[in-house]
Amino acid sequence: MPRFFKEFFESAPFIEGDDAKHIAKSLRMRVGEALTVCDTKGNDYNCTISAVLDERIELNIDGICKTNSEPSVEVTLFQCLTKGDKMDLIVRQAVETGVTFVVPTVSQNCVSRPDEKQLLKKQERWQRIADEAAGQSGRGILPKVKNAMTLTEVAKELSSFDKCYFFYELGGKAVEQIEKDVKKIAVIIGPEGGFSLAEAEMLRNAGATVTTLGPRILRAETAPVAAVSLIMHNSGNM
Repeated sequence: MPRFFKEFFESAPFIEGDDAKHIAKSLRMRVGEALTVCDTKGNDYNCTISAVLDERIELNIDGICKTNSEPSVEVTLFQCLTKGDKMDLIVRQAVETGVTFVVPTVSQNCVSRPDEKQLLKKQERWQRIADEAAGQSGRGILPKVKNAMTLTEVAKELSSFDKCYFFYELGGKAVEQIEKDVKKIAVIIGPEGGFSLAEAEMLRNAGATVTTLGPRILRAETAPVAAVSLIMHNSGNM
């Protein structure tokens, strides 16, 4: 069933703008057909179309239920910037596998080093990709792509998390079963060139658990989906 997001849901609900055009022109939906609207707070509204107007779709609410796809843990992915358009895929797959926040991160070995203006444009594109992935994967929220940070800034933020996993290409501990009282988890993934020894030591000293994804070296765009999937599995969210 087609799925759309609308943060504020009125008693006489409607969809307008690009989503309305998509419903009417691309999907060619008509009066009486069903769709789902999520309020971005984990609630799904099962609706039928009552009117198709110019750039506006009016709806009837048939029922409300909690979205069942949201994990019990809030995962923030600190992803070091990668070359080319790899970040597009990383953002999409991170949202599909259950992250709540993606933070583009600048580390020593990042080849990609866009300036502030370029980063803003990229962030806007990544947010659009995240929104699309949320709809496609049936999420109950719209995960956010946050402003870029340096790895040093990330290290200073780690104390606010219940668990911090730093996935290191030189090895570390396996991810163990995650306790039910753990709610906020940080995941740190490096760029193509990996982390320097100094960066690894900085993250370790900041409280991150040095973690491994096994004996094989994964590509920068493969590692985050493997890491988040592992955390979802070990926290009972698969």
